[in-house]
Amino acid sequence: MHIPCVCFALSPSRQKHAKGSSLQWVPTPSVLGAKMKTILLYHVSLSVCIAFLTIPSTGGYIVDPGPVVKATKGEIWPKPRNQTTGQHFYAIKTGTFSFQSMNFSCDILDKALERYQKLVVSIGNTTRRALVSRGYPYLMANVLRATDAYRSWRSDPNWIGYLEEVKVDLKAPCETLPYLSMDEEYTITIDDSQAKLSSFSIWGMLRALESFSQMVVLSDDASLVRINSTAIYDGPRFSHRGLLVDTSRHFIDTCTLVKILDGMAYNKLNVFHWHIVDDHSFPYESRTFPELSQKGAYHPSMVYSQADVAMIVEEARLRGIRVMSEFDTPGHTRSWGVSHPELLTECYDQYRGKLGPMDPTRESTYTFLSSLFREVIEVFPDQYVHLGGDEVGFECWASNPNILEYMKQNRLYSFEMLEEKFIQRIVDQIDELNRSSLVWQEVYVNGVRLPNGTVVHVWTGNRQDLLNRITRDGLPALLSSCWYLDHLSTGGDWRKFYNCDPHDFIGTGKQKSLVLGGEACMWSEVVNGHNILQRIFPRVSATAEKLWSPASVNNADEAARRLEEQTCRMNHRGIPAQPPNGPGFCL
Repeated sequence: MHIPCVCFALSPSRQKHAKGSSLQWVPTPSVLGAKMKTILLYHVSLSVCIAFLTIPSTGGYIVDPGPVVKATKGEIWPKPRNQTTGQHFYAIKTGTFSFQSMNFSCDILDKALERYQKLVVSIGNTTRRALVSRGYPYLMANVLRATDAYRSWRSDPNWIGYLEEVKVDLKAPCETLPYLSMDEEYTITIDDSQAKLSSFSIWGMLRALESFSQMVVLSDDASLVRINSTAIYDGPRFSHRGLLVDTSRHFIDTCTLVKILDGMAYNKLNVFHWHIVDDHSFPYESRTFPELSQKGAYHPSMVYSQADVAMIVEEARLRGIRVMSEFDTPGHTRSWGVSHPELLTECYDQYRGKLGPMDPTRESTYTFLSSLFREVIEVFPDQYVHLGGDEVGFECWASNPNILEYMKQNRLYSFEMLEEKFIQRIVDQIDELNRSSLVWQEVYVNGVRLPNGTVVHVWTGNRQDLLNRITRDGLPALLSSCWYLDHLSTGGDWRKFYNCDPHDFIGTGKQKSLVLGGEACMWSEVVNGHNILQRIFPRVSATAEKLWSPASVNNADEAARRLEEQTCRMNHRGIPAQPPNGPGFCL
């Protein structure tokens, strides 16, 4: 940009060099009348330019003190479908508070009540301990002695008493396993006469307990734990609200996986998509083929035993979370070949000595996979198995003379047709086992004939066009392409996830009803057990709200304040969620 300026030459006798200045020759105009007569050159140390500029506002250098985004207090994440909050409030004596189960109960509910009892009674403990450790013991004393702060809320006309018991009204028998399209609706009523959580399903009751726990807060002066009068009718917008976790690129220990399940429950996510194996390692310990992990895992200590998998499935079940396994084929299978090289394609020519995708020409490949998938559906009880089918490189197939001869004999004129033949066999195997398949979008794009109900998972390209085409063909779809958690942006990049909607495509109401929901994806090339929780949370919270709350909940600025609170809430519960919005604090 050219800046018009008037330059003044300073006398050499006044040279005082500022940091970074240097001697320079500058032209100085001398104007006589209307005509320039000559130009004199002066040796000067500094040119002072008076510039006539309009300085653009950066919005970043003039700031107010305090947090960039002020957190809400007692707001629910994800935002409920319908909520009315009053000014009246209850005080909670954490020593006497309890949940009282009514009607039906089961192990899922019993253990949930234990977890949420601990969460509710611990609210404010971290803050109070911090205040005492920093020399503010009088705040604790306010609770014990009826001082001004204690008397102030007791004399508040909005105070309606102590809340010592919350009724938990489960109106129907518990189901054993969570599943697609399970009932997750619930109601909460907190008024002058009662506090009651109600649902016709155990899954809805789990969501009600989470919402209730988020409304319980510590007062500003730390003198009491309180909850406002509230009426809520809530339920999810989409039935599949997932998080994919890749445990092959980096092994993630089971304690961290349980922490992830906790964080999912705090955000009302309900599908743990376990991308358990891939090219780099095979950490799943198979009963049928134990050599897969014995030779394919990074290290003997980096293996998920059958007991480990059963524990994760159970911990997820208790939180109303489905565990959906993915054993990606025919690509992303290099670790399988460490113990079973015959499963993979031998490469020739410039790739000689390498192994490529699975060999689709051998009947033994399908026999092996049939045995493995029979085991998988026993270990992972969910109705759906993710078969992968993405990113299949054709280089080895193209270099292998046996593959080329097979294609010639079977009149397969492209490698896409060969892949289609493979995927068709695997999808049919899963269908014969009375399970349903999910596949990545390449399987659909390549024209594989998919059984009714096979879910197509969109992860790249033009999502609007793909969702339109998939649903127009009558197939259910899942969206992930705009929720890749391994794609980092500057600052609090949750907003880019928040601004994506699964129904943001041209299609009929019937088409949009075929979009089951979506998943955020945490691929683990650059995360491990030390940083995966911070990378997931609270960024996945944005996806969780888009999948739970009504489409009308779309104000990112309003969401920012609630997300600030949700992040602090997760921190207090042991989830090391990173700050979402910039400078701020949690108490």
